[in-house]
Amino acid sequence: MNTIDPSLYLSNQKAMREPKPTLDKDGFLQILMTQMQNQDPTQPMDSQAMIEQMTSLTSLEQMMNISSSIDNLVQSQLISPVIQYSHMIGKEVTYQAYDPITGESLGEKASAVVAVSQNEGWAMLELENGEKIYADAALKVSTPDSEEDVTE
Repeated sequence: MNTIDPSLYLSNQKAMREPKPTLDKDGFLQILMTQMQNQDPTQPMDSQAMIEQMTSLTSLEQMMNISSSIDNLVQSQLISPVIQYSHMIGKEVTYQAYDPITGESLGEKASAVVAVSQNEGWAMLELENGEKIYADAALKVSTPDSEEDVTE
């Protein structure tokens, strides 16, 4: 015969519940449903009060969505530019070249990306021709073997 584990007896369970410090939308809905189930049928909840509570729920949900969006934005900003642009290694980039002394435009150049580095938080593409350009200076990104382009 199977025996019951004594740790499962109610007398051995924690007597105190630990409340959450915040009320989420599920908790709010649970309170609202309990309130509606236990209301006096001869004096139902005021419709204006119910609308106010539903508005509060909607506002709460929107604030939670905004908070989640901000968290996602912060996390995306924490991704290293080196990792973010590492997929460009081996790709050919076309960029506008400038004379380093005069600043005069030398036309468009193309070269393969051999490495990605970071300079003051910005991604730098190190090219096969020895030059370094900012990743956002690339005008065109393509696979060296094909003419298929991916515009950056």
